[in-house]
Amino acid sequence: MELREAVKANLYHNKLRLLLVGGAAAAATVVALGVGYKYLRKPETRVRVGVVSQLFVHPLKSGKATSVPLAECLKRGLKCGQIQDRHWLVVTEDGHMVTGRQEPRLVLVSLTCEGGDVCLNGPDMAELRFPIKQPNNSIMNCRVFGADIQGRDCGDEASRWLVRYLKAEKIFRLVHFEPHMKARKAVDAEALFSPNEEVVYPDCGPIMLLSEASVKHLSGKLDKDVTVERFRPNIVIGDCEAFAEDSWEEIQIGNARLRRVMSCGRCIFTTVDPETGIINRKEPLETLKSYRQCKPSEKHIYKSSPLFGQLLSVEKTAVIQVGDHVYKISR
Repeated sequence: MELREAVKANLYHNKLRLLLVGGAAAAATVVALGVGYKYLRKPETRVRVGVVSQLFVHPLKSGKATSVPLAECLKRGLKCGQIQDRHWLVVTEDGHMVTGRQEPRLVLVSLTCEGGDVCLNGPDMAELRFPIKQPNNSIMNCRVFGADIQGRDCGDEASRWLVRYLKAEKIFRLVHFEPHMKARKAVDAEALFSPNEEVVYPDCGPIMLLSEASVKHLSGKLDKDVTVERFRPNIVIGDCEAFAEDSWEEIQIGNARLRRVMSCGRCIFTTVDPETGIINRKEPLETLKSYRQCKPSEKHIYKSSPLFGQLLSVEKTAVIQVGDHVYKISR
């Protein structure tokens, strides 16, 4: 019995020793792999390239921009308080979107939120207030650039206000996108976006970035200066060279990380003056076409649209604010 117990004890200790040695070896392997990955991975560098000079939220698609000092940079665009970028939309009775391309005076309509109310304002119009949440109102099936998306109808008063303001001979409705609704796939509008990228009512991307210097450069070619508001950016960058933003593939602002997806191809909407709501159908679009065309290899993407500003996706969400430094990320 004593011999048998001694043999068992010896086997147990040998097994334990093997396990310990094996565990140590495995641990050493993990450490080695980690160290190897650290040195094989390209180090990340950050270079300051500018500063955030302005932030804009456009609550109503084609409506007046709201300048804000800070905003949450979210996957579906900027949000400040109760307003979120392009989360309200004007549609026809059958749900087709209406923008400043068809109704230029929409650019003068201000949509803000106060308490639990939406406030609509426009030239020569009395302010209209109505609740943000109207759960008893119907949900409309809408069409934005050929894609289906829902919106909560904002009621008959909002509809009548828009019809009066636009002096329309047909019925317009105002709809609001709610969190539980299904968003659009950005890739359905532009193939360069990730299949997981979602947008609400923007044309195709959640964030548009433009530099002050690029706008100044364009103004130098025009008879009359233009402002950044004409191009409806979300993030405006100062303290950089004109068109420097074209080369920023990945940037960091505060703790937010953003990735460039594509340039912003410009259309007739740029010829709407944001201060008057008048469309001239020529400038600054014609001037942009004269010197901001894409490479021949990108014609299948942009066709004849001139490029001005950059469309970004949000890789890491965070609060950003005016005055934040902008860093270009390289690896």
